[in-house]
Amino acid sequence: MMQFKPVLAAAALGLSACALPGAAHAEEVFDAPVAARRANESGLQTAIFAGGCFWGIEGIFSHTRGVTSAVAGYHGGSAGTATYSRVSSGTTNHAEAVRVTYDPSVIRYDQLLQILFSVGADPTLHNRQGPDRGPQYRAAIVPTTAHQRAVAQAYVAQMGRSGVWDRPMAVEVERYREFYEAEAYHQDFMQKNPGHRYIVRWDAPKVDALQAKFPQFYRARFRTG
Repeated sequence: MMQFKPVLAAAALGLSACALPGAAHAEEVFDAPVAARRANESGLQTAIFAGGCFWGIEGIFSHTRGVTSAVAGYHGGSAGTATYSRVSSGTTNHAEAVRVTYDPSVIRYDQLLQILFSVGADPTLHNRQGPDRGPQYRAAIVPTTAHQRAVAQAYVAQMGRSGVWDRPMAVEVERYREFYEAEAYHQDFMQKNPGHRYIVRWDAPKVDALQAKFPQFYRARFRTG
């Protein structure tokens, strides 16, 4: 049976899906530390991000220009526990994550990070995002190259110094392990289930924010994994 995430009142968490703390200015802050590294990628690249429910993160990047694939999955644990029922227990070390394939000639890695933390995830929350709680919903950056690791570390440090957020950074730059694709019913979930109450309440507003804040990167047509 398909399992659905609980829908909790936003007031219970003090967080609105369409108004991340600090997000109103986050997109204006982050350029300098990564400026010297912008030209270090060529050809299609792979990035892995975790930011709460993978439905919304996949949906955001599926609407992002320069992204050729966005796949929901699990990262951080073992192959034997990479199933939704096991990951949902919060005991597997896995995070719900999204593997993004992108063209750096269209969108850079630092710009993907900019989008993630402006409209997708709050980097100050520990083991929770939106209505979801547990280590499987942690925010994490998983570099797949030395270049990405250098940019990610500089980016998190800059976010911490920016003064945009009232709380310290909780997002971690994690070591790459194996990425395991999630079950088929999780793939392109937003596109397939636009009326689902979780999508309507928590994830569709993030895509709206992508269009509003980053019109140069917004793509109306959903790019499936």
